[in-house]
Amino acid sequence: MTERPVTLITGASSGIGAALAWCAAGAGHDLILTARRGDLLATLAEALTARHGGRVLTIAADLAEPDGADQLVNEILASGWHVDQLINNAGLGASGPLAEMPPAQLTGLLQVNLVSLTTLTRLLLPSMLARGHGGVLNVASLAAFQPGPLMAAYYASKAYGLSFSEALHEETRGTGVRISCLCPGATSTGFAREAQMEQSRLFRQGTATAESVARAAWRGFQRGQRVILPGWKTKLTALLSHWTPHLLSLRLVRALHGG
Repeated sequence: MTERPVTLITGASSGIGAALAWCAAGAGHDLILTARRGDLLATLAEALTARHGGRVLTIAADLAEPDGADQLVNEILASGWHVDQLINNAGLGASGPLAEMPPAQLTGLLQVNLVSLTTLTRLLLPSMLARGHGGVLNVASLAAFQPGPLMAAYYASKAYGLSFSEALHEETRGTGVRISCLCPGATSTGFAREAQMEQSRLFRQGTATAESVARAAWRGFQRGQRVILPGWKTKLTALLSHWTPHLLSLRLVRALHGG
């Protein structure tokens, strides 16, 4: 019997992460799902196995902790699992002036969006390269294409994720390992509520569904697409960001966030 590939998805309890879990399960993958809410993971795992079969390992973990990524990988290895595909979906957002942001909130955002993403990739990529197959999908955002007044740290963290992914895409060219970066626009998930963005002009203008974003992400990832921009509006916005005068872009983004 052919061994089923294993996909690890962080931030898998809801939103794009959960939708990606359905895509991977439907493609015949076994899954490792992690998020802070173990109860939500268990419910999702039960639904996935009932529909698609296969194995699902759930691990409640907090990637905002300094050693969260290391502990997660250690637990996976101790359970006898390996990882063929890593989807770094976990992310934190925060809106408002940086000077008013609680330091602990800022530290958590940077830990999840930058440090844990980088650490998990560093820990799991070597085994993929040794096997000559697999891949890493990093979930960034359309925010990666411009600075974001009133969400300065979040936008900067997503720019890091995009730059990091594109560099690794080139580093791993010809190895059989795929590196992709998903850059969705405003999407209807719990993220906007947690980041206190639901009432911003950006989200009031309309959002994509997590399911449509996940389907586009999965297709692009399996094809080895370097940057995945789901939907024509997202593609157009990314294109325009390269041509919009920088000062105007800063003012527009600030206006979208209510400033």
